[in-house]
Amino acid sequence: MIFNWAAFTAAEPELARTVEDRFGQFTHHVLATLRKDGAPRTTGIEVRFLNGELWLGMMPNSLKALDLRRDPRFALQANPGVGTEMAGGDVRIAGRAVEVRDPETIALYVDEVEPPDPSAFHLFRVELTEVVRTYIEDEKYLAVQLWKPGQPLKKTRRA
Repeated sequence: MIFNWAAFTAAEPELARTVEDRFGQFTHHVLATLRKDGAPRTTGIEVRFLNGELWLGMMPNSLKALDLRRDPRFALQANPGVGTEMAGGDVRIAGRAVEVRDPETIALYVDEVEPPDPSAFHLFRVELTEVVRTYIEDEKYLAVQLWKPGQPLKKTRRA
């Protein structure tokens, strides 16, 4: 079962809004990919929520793009910000990044985002496998919301 951002939003609209808001607080976030030897690589990235999709745009032949071409699995964490507040909680997304090569889709993205070099970048569309939000609830509980495709939202709390 393939879930894009629109499908996730339809399944869990409140969590989707929270996640988008959390990512919207900062421009740069942290992407984890897998190197050739299987070791993790973390890099900064800007993300876009457009037209029902979560998009990852990257410079030509960047190591993260080459990693995703080889192995599409990734994890993405919203920038935790400054201090310890993390308004909206800690938000993470995992999934597969599918490179888009369709000129019409790329043109729509370029029109919206206006990348530095519209003729030279990699564009990936996200297929979700997991969305997680960790936050403080009622000033005394650590709450975790976990969503996976085809499953109901699971929430756990610890005192």
